[in-house]
Amino acid sequence: MDEALIRELAAVVGEGSLVTDPGEMSSYGLDWTRFHEPAPSAVVLVRDIEQVQALVRFAISRRLALVPSGGRTGQSGGAVAANGEVVVAFDRMNRILGFEPEEDLVTVEPGVVTASLQQFAREHGRYYPVEFASSGSSQLGGNIATNAGGIKVLRYGLTRERVMGLRVVTGTGELLNLNRGLVKNATGYDLRHLMIGSEGTLGLIVEATLSLIRPPAPLTVMLLAVPDMGSVMQVLTRFREAMALTAFEFFSHNGLAHVLARHELSAPFASASPYYVLLEFEELESTGDEATAAFAACSAEGLVSDGVVSQSEQDRASLWRYRESISESITPRVPYKNDVSVRVAQVPAFLEAVEEVVTRRYPDFEIVWFGHIGDGNLHLNILKPADVETAQFKAKCEQVSEEVLGVVQQFGGSISAEHGVGLLKRDQLRFSRSTEEIELMRGIKQLFDPHGILNPGKLIPPS
Repeated sequence: MDEALIRELAAVVGEGSLVTDPGEMSSYGLDWTRFHEPAPSAVVLVRDIEQVQALVRFAISRRLALVPSGGRTGQSGGAVAANGEVVVAFDRMNRILGFEPEEDLVTVEPGVVTASLQQFAREHGRYYPVEFASSGSSQLGGNIATNAGGIKVLRYGLTRERVMGLRVVTGTGELLNLNRGLVKNATGYDLRHLMIGSEGTLGLIVEATLSLIRPPAPLTVMLLAVPDMGSVMQVLTRFREAMALTAFEFFSHNGLAHVLARHELSAPFASASPYYVLLEFEELESTGDEATAAFAACSAEGLVSDGVVSQSEQDRASLWRYRESISESITPRVPYKNDVSVRVAQVPAFLEAVEEVVTRRYPDFEIVWFGHIGDGNLHLNILKPADVETAQFKAKCEQVSEEVLGVVQQFGGSISAEHGVGLLKRDQLRFSRSTEEIELMRGIKQLFDPHGILNPGKLIPPS
């Protein structure tokens, strides 16, 4: 952007909202992926809906591309501004606007941090169950735009389940008020659900009405040492037959090793195990006995070699750290991520097929497995060796990823379970969506963003 255009933009949004200094902009225009260098032309720290609308209309008139930016914790390049776009940062739109206790509804601005809403819910005797490792920095607008999942999906579902209403500024500058918090609304197309998971390509979320729930009973966590992936799925079956679980996670030993190397944590067991399972359940009258019985049965069958159970809330939080710290711990290694899902019943056969590809094609790369395996979601992370250039590493991973995603396609699964498509998976969308579906997506994009200014180049592959 030349200086004259910068001055025009400043006149529209106000000097106090505009950031153009390269040093100040360095923390914007990127997410947790490290395959693209951020290069925004400017950053606008929007403060209200009217300013967002004015910015969109100005962008239309000057054909400026806009990239929405929340907590910048994404894993697919969806918030990357690598081509001189203007970043629309929602950090200042961070208010909780209202709470309706009789309906358990809360209305928020998009820049509210996920953990802030969780704390607000606790203070009002409620619970917001969407939770993941980045809850302390991710923002609700981004959660909605990517239909974020996390560690409680097994029990409570994705972000989509919580969204009761949205206000959205489209690519024409119009403000849509969608569903308005209604429980029942049989008036045709529910455009709210088009916006959820659209990754900022159809509109900018400027307000959301979310449903809270009554808090669960106190929670207990068990961490189990498991000898192989086949046993992981059998442990899931045993425990699900015995009791209702709020979470069921798994991770490989080298994932744990990275956590132990970067954090002041002791190893959970005296002996290492190839894999670990972390499961969580409510402390109800019978669950302690049921959990003990399920653990004993798994031990007798050789499905687990060791285990530990939390005795306090501090214990529970400490055990979760082994799992939730993995993503942050491996980020310095520039991981190439495959975030895939299949139906839960298909997981054992799917894992066997993927393991064959990975072992054959990644013999020199370190692989870290973890994921929300209780809902069929697996994270395959390939770590960049120190002596390999990032571009070379990415190119090789993309080649092999075609094979991995070919397996996903064979199983009728998803190439992106919860991270979104963004830039990294855009050209692989065909493995999950048919040609007809992608054409319909292009048509929907054209309707809501006819000028093509909202997060261009993301999600939908070029025609």
